[in-house]
Amino acid sequence: MLFALFFGAGNLIFPPALGASSGEHLPLVLTGFIVTGVLLPLLAVIAVCTSGEGVLGLAHRVGPRFGTLMPLAVYLSIGPLYGVPRVATVSYELATRPILGLIGIGPGRWALALHSLAFFALTVWVALSPARLADRIGKVLTPALLGLLTVLFAVTFLPGHASGAGTGRQALGEYAAAPLTTGLTRGYLTMDVLAATVFGIVVITSLRQQGRTTVGQVARSATLSGVVAAVLLAAVYTGLALVGARTPGPDASDGTALLRTASATGLGSVGVVIFAGIVLLACLTTSVGLLSSWAGYASTAWRASSYRPHLLVAAAVSLMLANLGLSTILAVISPLTLLLYPVTITLVVVTLVDALAPGHLRSVYTWPVACALALGLVSALSEVGWRVPSELLSHSGVWNDSTGWILPTLAVGLVALAQDVYRGRWSTPASDDSGTTARVERIVTGQTQR
Repeated sequence: MLFALFFGAGNLIFPPALGASSGEHLPLVLTGFIVTGVLLPLLAVIAVCTSGEGVLGLAHRVGPRFGTLMPLAVYLSIGPLYGVPRVATVSYELATRPILGLIGIGPGRWALALHSLAFFALTVWVALSPARLADRIGKVLTPALLGLLTVLFAVTFLPGHASGAGTGRQALGEYAAAPLTTGLTRGYLTMDVLAATVFGIVVITSLRQQGRTTVGQVARSATLSGVVAAVLLAAVYTGLALVGARTPGPDASDGTALLRTASATGLGSVGVVIFAGIVLLACLTTSVGLLSSWAGYASTAWRASSYRPHLLVAAAVSLMLANLGLSTILAVISPLTLLLYPVTITLVVVTLVDALAPGHLRSVYTWPVACALALGLVSALSEVGWRVPSELLSHSGVWNDSTGWILPTLAVGLVALAQDVYRGRWSTPASDDSGTTARVERIVTGQTQR
């Protein structure tokens, strides 16, 4: 289940582009990508399961206002504003568009519009059903997808194959200048750390239904299953990156074109059809899960409206954004990602530290999160074109918009920890998060029933 939750659209399109753009620096770039795209989501799952709360509960430890706004931004970014439109667009690029090419129909804006309309109509139909259809599809889909990708990897790496001899690609731009930090940044764009904080409570509930009732049992089971999912993700990412590095022709930055070319070259027309069907189902399942999560959260946060209107409105917004194209979606969401990721990663690390303490911390939650939020805002502003704050910080010689927030936030966190130890603050935070866990449980219960 964890692998199925994490393996979405970005997990398909980013690694091939990374492999084609990295050249001789592929090991370093791939290492950075796995750190932020695999290890950090694993830590996020462990943090959430150790705390027994989802992102709502974790965020409320910082403060009530932060506890309201931060989860809202996370749900919107991985839901109707980015995650859902992205899977619809990727399913078009990897499934519908190749099929249209096989039957001699030229793709156009009308094709994307019809595809996305049908895609979201089916998504809404499945999400409104009380049966767990998405779960049942996922149990069949994931092994099938892994099997087909394994075949694609094997064919691509065969000696003498059209793409098996390599392409001699050179590292491009930032991949050549800063391969490790570039890989770290590309791992951000999978959004899996954000997804882990949202889906973590679903993991907790599933484990409790299987008889893991104590916090220790839940944490151990979630950690073991998380390790399995992480190993699978790392293996698939490595294979996809190598496919991109060994596929000739397409633009190195276009992951969809690289994967489509590799599929056609390695598996032929029948393979393209099979691969397109599996990708379409994978994206559909992801879309159902994300829209259901958003609608469940929204119907609990704003009790005046029910689950169905939130689902329909979110699907309509996703439909509109999907027709703007993937590059436009990435341009819109990238600043928000640069803002949310430092905050989310900091909150996850603090939660792991808090698990080792006799009780909840205070300053360690507020100070480093505030620092990460401020520095993340600098990176987000730089991404949209206002580089004045970033240029001022760059005079320090250690700042960059990707990872410049890490050392300052770590330093602030250590000072805050010393402050908590000195003042004996090993008790529940001052902010009132009473009822938070109950609200999270209501969201999960609503999603499970639906």
